[in-house]
Amino acid sequence: MYTLAACAEMLFLDQPVQDRAQRIHDLGFEVEIWDWTRHDLDALARTGAVFSSMTGYVRGTLTDAEGAAELLRTAEESVRAADRLGCPRLNLHGTGLDGRGLPVRPVTGEATGPMWITAHRTLTRVAELGARAGVTFTLENLNTAVDHPGVPFARAADTLALVASVDHPGLRMNLDLYHAQIGEGNLIELLRRAHGQGLIGEVQVADVPGRREPGTGEIAYPAVARVLADLGYDGTVALEAWASDDGERALERFRAAFTP
Repeated sequence: MYTLAACAEMLFLDQPVQDRAQRIHDLGFEVEIWDWTRHDLDALARTGAVFSSMTGYVRGTLTDAEGAAELLRTAEESVRAADRLGCPRLNLHGTGLDGRGLPVRPVTGEATGPMWITAHRTLTRVAELGARAGVTFTLENLNTAVDHPGVPFARAADTLALVASVDHPGLRMNLDLYHAQIGEGNLIELLRRAHGQGLIGEVQVADVPGRREPGTGEIAYPAVARVLADLGYDGTVALEAWASDDGERALERFRAAFTP
């Protein structure tokens, strides 16, 4: 059976992040964070929370040699930060994101052939770094229509193709169903395809529209939960959503949706 986690960057926003992590932990969930450079890692470690994922780079991109070198360098820094929290997964995107979730180096139109080749080579080195360090890097799909315009390799189909091409246990897909619903839809078939290839490192969820907890929008998350159970998925399902009203109620609704 899968385990449940929640993102401390999006819940209990009136509290310091370490208090958010403590509260999520006390409610029975693992904890996820984003950019670790903005947080006191020692304070987070003292909470006793189980950290399931964090951002796996600080700067860089998959699309060109210079950006790839920076991504790899900061990925090594992230591995050391993850070790301080005992965090097993480090998350990546096609390029660095600013504070609004917009790409630092946007790409106009489709990624070119040379961009795909550079991304494949860079992710291969990232996967090897993960294997040496005993962590798994995950490449997350994003939507470009609402939240992240200009991010390369954002669609779930592209993310899955890159992870499959690398074919290394140090790299898996972070399948974000909120982003996939906006970008592509057909979520259950996407889950089955990615799971059948053994490429899912994590599943993230939020409802559409609004990026709030399950039950507030159009996605039938109880049906998704049944499919995950039928597939035998035993990884992490993480709530990466804003609370529609109260953080604890959001977590209760999340737990209810994912209790088949």
